[in-house]
Amino acid sequence: MAAPNLTPASSTSVSKLSSTGTSGAVADLLAYGIYNTATFLVGAADQVTYTYQKLGGDILDIELKDAQVYNAYEEATLEYSYLVNIHQAKNILSNVLGGTTGSFDNNGQIVSGDPSGLEDANVNLRFPRFDFAYARRISSGISMEAGMGSAEIYSASFALTASQQDYDLQSIIYSASADPANDGVLNYFGKVGKSKIEVHKIYYKTKTASWRFFGYYGGLNTVGNLGTYGQYSDDSTFQIIPVWQNKAQAMAYEDSIYTRNSHWSYELKNNKIRIYPIPTNLSAYPNKLWVQFAPTGTDTWDEPHDRREGALGINNMNTLPFENIPYKNINSIGKQWIRRFALAISKEMLGYTRSKFASIPIPGNDISMNGSDLISQGKEEQTALRDELKTILDELTYGQLITGDADAVDASNKIQMNVPMLIYSG
Repeated sequence: MAAPNLTPASSTSVSKLSSTGTSGAVADLLAYGIYNTATFLVGAADQVTYTYQKLGGDILDIELKDAQVYNAYEEATLEYSYLVNIHQAKNILSNVLGGTTGSFDNNGQIVSGDPSGLEDANVNLRFPRFDFAYARRISSGISMEAGMGSAEIYSASFALTASQQDYDLQSIIYSASADPANDGVLNYFGKVGKSKIEVHKIYYKTKTASWRFFGYYGGLNTVGNLGTYGQYSDDSTFQIIPVWQNKAQAMAYEDSIYTRNSHWSYELKNNKIRIYPIPTNLSAYPNKLWVQFAPTGTDTWDEPHDRREGALGINNMNTLPFENIPYKNINSIGKQWIRRFALAISKEMLGYTRSKFASIPIPGNDISMNGSDLISQGKEEQTALRDELKTILDELTYGQLITGDADAVDASNKIQMNVPMLIYSG
């Protein structure tokens, strides 16, 4: 039997990296296609030439396809964007909490037509104003306990009933909140439920008080000279006084009325109020009491009905409206990092390809493949590049920069202290 005549159809590998890439072919071969600008496509094509030369493609075939290098270049660009965005998040998060966020597509880009208006705004490339949003939010919550915060306080009133001394504020306010007739009428409609209310203030309104002035006939229970007079005594004196004195006198006078003139008092226990004395003749007493309160069961992430406080805005790194950094905004420093990282990815992919065959038999011997070495080198280089970039970025946070500026100023002052004073000689 005659030996078969073997004529191979090809003597070269079908998976062989080209010596140069083709920018026109890049876009169709990318896995994500997030970066598809003309400059990126040229950069990805150039990466093929760089990888071919660095891995010795002119000496030994590189078992990679051009598409793998293109995708390594895109992955490296995305990794650079990821690390820089995290760095910027560390810089600004405490100042943008509560700010506008957006909705993102599968590529991490803000969706087209998003109500936030941040589409293509690239806020991750902007230098923000510093307003200490987190510190202000905390101080606002603390000051609420002193009645000075920005949390919503509601006001309600209820009518007194003759000969009735006890009233359940919880029940009265809940009933008003749950009454459908109050929808759109009361700003706390539907916001109380069964939650306990926290009463901040109880008061009633009296008729407008009259001012009295110093003089022989009006000198009792008075507070001082005022800038505007409604009546005069025969020895009234007119003085030019600052506005703050008028305000202080007014506050003192009103406080005097509440403290000395009122015969009304109350006792509040578990949101049940007892009126003293028992209101008998309502024509001679205030017929309505006012209550300022806040529902304690209100969800802390609810927005007030009449203002925006940021509860629906940025709450952590995940909701920062950060898109991928545009390729055109990555400078030479970033692009060189991307080239090196893409090469490390290509090394790892080549290592996996060559690891499929530990050795290739040839007549009388075999050839050992270096797949495991390439995998190790590729991974180590990627880790080293990540650590290098993270270290540099951590040294360049706004906090570190201001510390460095302060050190430079101190050092400059020390130098100035040792500079001899110039003596002028004419």
